[in-house]
Amino acid sequence: MSGGREAKVSGARIAGVVSCLPREQVDNTGFAARFGQAAVDEVVKMIGVQSRRRVAPGATTRDLCRAAGARLLAGLDWPLDSVDAVIFVSQTPDWRLPASACALQADLGLPPGCIAFDVNLGCSGYPYGLWLAQGMVAGGAARRVLLAVGDTISRIVDPHDRATAMLFGDAGTVTAIEADAAGEAWFILGSDGRGAANLIVPEGGFREHVAGLDARLSGRDPAALYMDGGEIFNFTLRSVPPLVARTLEHAGVGADGHDAFLFHQANLFMLKHLAKKSKLPPEKVPFNIDRYGNTSSASIPLLMTTDLAPALRSGAQRLAMFGFGVGYSWASASMSVGPLHICETIEA
Repeated sequence: MSGGREAKVSGARIAGVVSCLPREQVDNTGFAARFGQAAVDEVVKMIGVQSRRRVAPGATTRDLCRAAGARLLAGLDWPLDSVDAVIFVSQTPDWRLPASACALQADLGLPPGCIAFDVNLGCSGYPYGLWLAQGMVAGGAARRVLLAVGDTISRIVDPHDRATAMLFGDAGTVTAIEADAAGEAWFILGSDGRGAANLIVPEGGFREHVAGLDARLSGRDPAALYMDGGEIFNFTLRSVPPLVARTLEHAGVGADGHDAFLFHQANLFMLKHLAKKSKLPPEKVPFNIDRYGNTSSASIPLLMTTDLAPALRSGAQRLAMFGFGVGYSWASASMSVGPLHICETIEA
């Protein structure tokens, strides 16, 4: 990894976070009939997923974010006309066009004239989104921003591909960002597009014949997600420990000064290895991939509203966040968060 661009953003803070999960819970029982118990046990040993949530047919990421956003606005008691922008970070939007953020703005009853746009990012999407939202506030374009981040990857996995069918879960989250003179955050953001083909949905855009150019895609559904797990694993182990170290240096706060380290929930075996290699205290590295699977861009805020919710509601926590994967793309953030008036997980 070649590092990335470093930034400090002042004048904004996180005011609240709500995650929304689908009600349907899918455990590993059904996969045994499809793949065989031995194969399921082998995959679970590596990825660590015991259960995941799945949206109902026809439901989308926007639906989950709509529910999360409505609950967040009610919990914060923000007047609708006080929200200046909506950013929707997802790889599973409602349509290729228009932007789902525009529809979400209307869903939530926000006034016309509100800034609204989509960002096509996955695993690194939450730190990238925070950088965008807090930068908008710091630059004076907005006083309050809703950052909607989530994915419904179950809609694009091949049910016969155990590497992806058993890994991913669905979730939508909305984070409220507002102006605060005391707010400070440190970010590192980067990408290396040479790895783009290793985690890809080959068709659905406007480039044709992608499947014919890559032998790994032969015989696969080109509209389904393809993941080269080995290449993604190597990229992560090569890239993330230096990102952790540089983030702490950039922020000027060591591991002892952080209350929690929130990693994108990619793979349990990988995450434990990353924490150990980065010399982080295990008790400061929460995991929820066992309960919810890999929820793509939603995994970091979902950690906040599940494992960290009591602490974030009761006081300030210094958090370091690390997103990495599809693109290749990576992003990190270090900031103080809390006390939050609302930090919770709902179902829809």
